[in-house]
Amino acid sequence: MSQTEELSTSPEDIDRAAAHLRAGRLVAFPTETVYGLGADARDDRAVAGIFEAKARPAFNPLIVHVADRAAAAALVEWSDAAEALAGAFWPGPLTLVLPLRRDAGISKLATAGLDTLAVRMPAHPVARTLLAAFGGPVAAPSANRSGRISPTRAAHVMRDLEGRIAAVVAGGPSEVGLESTILGLSGPPTLLRPGGISAGEISAALGQPVAERAANAAISAPGQTASHYAPVARVRLDATEWRKDEARLGFGRVACDLNLSASGDLREAAANLFAHLHALDESGAPAIAVSPVPRRGLGLAINDRLARAAAPRGPDT
Repeated sequence: MSQTEELSTSPEDIDRAAAHLRAGRLVAFPTETVYGLGADARDDRAVAGIFEAKARPAFNPLIVHVADRAAAAALVEWSDAAEALAGAFWPGPLTLVLPLRRDAGISKLATAGLDTLAVRMPAHPVARTLLAAFGGPVAAPSANRSGRISPTRAAHVMRDLEGRIAAVVAGGPSEVGLESTILGLSGPPTLLRPGGISAGEISAALGQPVAERAANAAISAPGQTASHYAPVARVRLDATEWRKDEARLGFGRVACDLNLSASGDLREAAANLFAHLHALDESGAPAIAVSPVPRRGLGLAINDRLARAAAPRGPDT
C-alpha cells in the first residue's frame, strides 16, 4: 500500500474518504468511542483488508456502522427491544447484536460466519457525515493492530497503521475513549461486552434485567478474546505500590507518571485510558503498573479493558 493520506473534516476530504470506501479501500475515522478502521461491509475483499491490516483473528466478528435506524433494520431482524434501545441510546456508544437478514448482503467475513450481526449508529458528527456521504454500511473495528491499544487520536492510528490503510480522517480526540457496550438481542438481552452504557441503564430502558455472557461462551462479538487492547509492555493491575522500572498509571490521589483521573472521575478515566496507555508504552518501560479502579459503573468497562490488556499474550498479539 502507498502512503496513508491524512484527511481533514472538510467536505472535500470527507468526499475523498467516501470515495476510498467505495473503491474498496480502508479509511480510519473518528467516533465518539475510539477511531474505527472502516471498509465497505458488503465487499469481501475490502473486509478482508481490515483483517490483513490489523492481523486480526478471523473468528472475531466486526461491528457494522450505519447512518440511521432504517439502515440497521435493513440488515438485521429488528425487534421491539432494538427499537426501544435505539430510541434511548442511538446515536451513541451502544452496539446491538441481532439476527442477520437473509437479504442483508453483508460479507461473511464481517460476521465471522455467524448468523448474527453487530450494528451501531455512532454519535460523532464526522462519523455520521462520512456514513451519509458513503451511503452504505461500514464495517469498522478499532483502527489499530489486533490486540493492541485502541486509538483515540489520529496520531495513534498513523503510528500503528501508516502505510497499511488508504487514509485517516483526523477529527480530534474521541470523547468517550472506550469502546461501545455490546448487547446481544438474538435471545434474552445479554451483555456481551461492557462499555460506556451500563447494564443498569440498558435494563431501565428495556424494563427487564440484562443477563451476563458466560465466561466460557463462544465468541459472539468483538472484544471477547482473552488478550486484547494490549500495549507492548507488561501490565500489572491493582498496584498499590510501585516497582522499579515500571511506568505508573494512577487513579485518584496518588503519585504517578500519568493519572486516569486525579479526582476519581470514572468518565474522565475512561476517556484517558487508551491515550495514557499509549503514552506510557511509548516511554519504553518494560511494565506498566495500574492503580486499582473501582468496579462500578464505567469502572466495570475500564477494568474489563485492563484485564484483557494484562492477560497472557498469544502469538498474534
